[in-house]
Amino acid sequence: MARGLSQQAEGFAGAVLADIDWSQPWFAPWRELGEPTAQQALQQQSVAEALNQYTHTAKREASAVKFVPQSALPENQAYEDFIFKTAQVPTRDGLHDFFNGLCWQRFPQAKRRLNQLQAAEIETQGIRPTRGPVRDALTLFDENVVLMHAPDEVWAALQARDWVTLFVGMREQWQQVHLVLFGHALLEKLVTPYKSITGHVYRVDSHVNAHDEAALDDWLVQDLQPTKLTTKPYEPLPVLGVPGWWPANAERTYYEDAQVFRPKREVVLKCHN
Repeated sequence: MARGLSQQAEGFAGAVLADIDWSQPWFAPWRELGEPTAQQALQQQSVAEALNQYTHTAKREASAVKFVPQSALPENQAYEDFIFKTAQVPTRDGLHDFFNGLCWQRFPQAKRRLNQLQAAEIETQGIRPTRGPVRDALTLFDENVVLMHAPDEVWAALQARDWVTLFVGMREQWQQVHLVLFGHALLEKLVTPYKSITGHVYRVDSHVNAHDEAALDDWLVQDLQPTKLTTKPYEPLPVLGVPGWWPANAERTYYEDAQVFRPKREVVLKCHN
C-alpha cells in the first residue's frame, strides 16, 4: 500500500496522491497547502472537492475559480475556453490536475492571466490542429516552467549551458537563487524523480521580491505578454542538478553526463556565394 494510503482509498484514481513525498526540497514550498489538500482528497475520494475546501490562507484572496469534475466539460468546448467563460476548472482525480489546482490556489492571478491569453487565442484563431506559437508558449509555461530569481552571473552560466560552472563553480551563489516550480506537469514528474527531468526556466526580474508570492503573482500578470512569449524566453534546467536537491549531485561527475547536461548547440551560419 502506498505511503499514507487508507484501504478506503484503494481503487480511487487519486490514490496516487499518497505517493507524494512532501519532505523533498522541490515540494517544500507546496507542502503547507498541498499536504492537507491531498489528505482531504484521499478521504473524500475527490480531488475537485478537496481543492474547493482548501485555500491558501497566506494569499490575499482565493483563486476565484471552482473545481468541478472532468465530466462538466462539454465535449465540443475547449478546456481553456470553458474555464474562461465559467470560472470552473475541470479536474480529474490524479496528480496532474491536483498540482494544477494547487497552482490555481497559490498563484491565482498568474493562472487567470494564462487562461485569458489562451482564451483570446482561441477566440481569434479557433481550434486548429496545431496550437500556434502563443498557445504553445503558454502551454509550456503552464505545464513545465520554473521561475528563477538569480544573480546575473548565474543566469549567464545557465544560458551558456556551462553546467559545471553553474552547479559546481557557483555552488555558493545558489544560496542567492530562488526557484518556484510553477509547472504542474513538472511537479507531477517529480513525484517519481529521475535524473533527466528538465524544467523550462523563466527569469524573474531582479526588482521583484520573489519571496513575496503576492508580488510575484502580480508581476507575472504584467510580464506575461504574447510578444514576449512567442520568443520562447525559456532556458532548460535539469532540476535534480540544483545543489542540495539530490544526493548524487554533490559530486562533480554528476554534471558530466552529457545525455542530461547537454552542451549548447552552436549555430552554424552557411554562406552562399
